[in-house]
Amino acid sequence: MLRGQVAIVTGASRGIGKEIAVKLAEEGMKVSIIGSSAQIAETAEDMKKAGFANVLPIQADVTKEEDLQQVIEKTIGEFGHIDLLVNNAGVGFFKVTEDVTLDEWKNLFEVNVQGVFLATKAVLPHMKKRKSGTIITISSDVGRYTIANGSAYTASKYAVQGFSGSVAQEVREYGIRVGTINPGMVDTYFANSTQGLPEKHDWLKVDDIAKAVVYMASAPKYMLIDEIVLHPLVQQYPIS
Repeated sequence: MLRGQVAIVTGASRGIGKEIAVKLAEEGMKVSIIGSSAQIAETAEDMKKAGFANVLPIQADVTKEEDLQQVIEKTIGEFGHIDLLVNNAGVGFFKVTEDVTLDEWKNLFEVNVQGVFLATKAVLPHMKKRKSGTIITISSDVGRYTIANGSAYTASKYAVQGFSGSVAQEVREYGIRVGTINPGMVDTYFANSTQGLPEKHDWLKVDDIAKAVVYMASAPKYMLIDEIVLHPLVQQYPIS
């Protein structure tokens, strides 16, 4: 289903983004992997050593419109077109509201919301012209409910949900599908944590999120999967 298609994955240097890129490559996709540091080149080298030849690393800042325009241009220049955008780049922290600085608030919204907006905006003209494409954003379960000490992060994910839902309605007539994947607790590097800690043993794994991306992207063209919500059994999740 995905073989021969072309994907862009942001935040792909490590963790969830890297695993998504690997899974898509395993499905036969050509993949542009985007990261804000030189580590993205190392990730590409790892993937190529694993046998994935069609990997294009691009160092870019998702908060900068010109960077994302270059991502689109370089991907089309290398692979000819774009079938899938995965907005994965994101940051997070958890603090009581009065301890959140304005700079922290701005940076979080620039990456989590502005980055999704700019990447989506950059790829849409190409997808509209082709009358085809899928945009998947890795959001969070807190885009659907609130938590203490998460006012900034939760607000950013509510914004992502609203943005994605509106765009989905705008572009449906062009054959473009837009959806979100909303994970609960995942064993990764999120919020300056360490992947693989013993206390995260029963959390979701990055592989779980990557498989959800493949499932959503592989849906028949007549099917729109608006969102996928995933939780580990150990997580207490408010159903409301």
